[in-house]
Amino acid sequence: MHVVVIGAGIIGLSTAWNLRARGADVTLIDPAPAAGASHAAAGMLAPAAEVVWGQSPLYPLMRASSELYPDFAAEVASASGRDLGYSTAETLVCAGDRADLATLRELIELQSANGFEVSLMTGSAARDLEPSLAPGVCGAVRIPGDHSIDPRRLTSALVSVLGDVHVRSAASALVREDGRTVGVALEDGSSVRAEHVVVAAGAACNAIGGVPDLPLREVWGEVIRLRAPAHLAPLLTRTVRGLVAGRPVYVVARPDGELVLGATSREDGRSGTSAGGVHQLLRDAERLVPSILECEITDITTRARPGSPDDVPIIGRVDDGCVVSTGFFRHGILLAPFGGRLTADLVTGADTSWAPPGTLDVVSPARFAPHTDSHPQPASHHQPAGSHP
Repeated sequence: MHVVVIGAGIIGLSTAWNLRARGADVTLIDPAPAAGASHAAAGMLAPAAEVVWGQSPLYPLMRASSELYPDFAAEVASASGRDLGYSTAETLVCAGDRADLATLRELIELQSANGFEVSLMTGSAARDLEPSLAPGVCGAVRIPGDHSIDPRRLTSALVSVLGDVHVRSAASALVREDGRTVGVALEDGSSVRAEHVVVAAGAACNAIGGVPDLPLREVWGEVIRLRAPAHLAPLLTRTVRGLVAGRPVYVVARPDGELVLGATSREDGRSGTSAGGVHQLLRDAERLVPSILECEITDITTRARPGSPDDVPIIGRVDDGCVVSTGFFRHGILLAPFGGRLTADLVTGADTSWAPPGTLDVVSPARFAPHTDSHPQPASHHQPAGSHP
């Protein structure tokens, strides 16, 4: 079987990885592999911290993908011979003030009710674990099961393992015959035929001719990468997420000493870096970890995440030769093992009973059929503490 995968971000790459494992011949089409939202992402594997009100269909998907991650990461690391920056260090979600602590208390009830291991601790207990936390941190939630990975290392490893299968051109349209997708036309005028096509181009899916109109929105965010000076290293040993005056912020501590700061989220259509966004991130991070301002900024990245109206991915068959896999919003890295496996199952006709009950209906593109001509908004304005691209 020859399968063309449009889009070489984390979802397209993990889908190609799964397809190759089943013996499929894969061609990846992307002018700049792994340069989109995956390049900016912090890589928090946080099924518990990402539990928020109004998004209950996501909870079992995040849990399922989290359970797949250890084997997925180990297999990619073994096949590539590369360090993926995979860390099982726990997560602390900190409260900037008493009002933020009240919000975290409410979230704990929701997280616990959905079977996640979380516990509330005092600010002083949190500082015993992470001495760099500010004196003003008045409480924290300890989440031992929320981990992290370096998306840049992971996607680079997948690109390496998949080998010379990349066509570095943009897809302009699906090629269809008798109502069935049979290939992809490229912007350079050439085309690639295949038995099946997977459209995993993130927010750019609707720019590809022939793809059914999907209710996607671009959610932009800034991510700052930093390094602590030698006298402060390691500044943190865990991922620190938090709420500061109700605003989410996070600092991910990589095993190699890199710190990743983020959590801005805007839908203004501007692809450039927002000065206000960078200022907000540094200001809020300082409230939780004051010494962050002594660090060196090594990189600032701005990318758009593809969001659906209900913030649940859109995965499903749109004709006998085409499957779409997009709309992962801020969960793309976490859901990569799940999304890649499910998409490959749909392409190959494999059994999907391993997925949580009702998954195919939850993620189906058909759930938006009556609303494809509207301009959808997110189903919920609640964000988890330290939501990420």
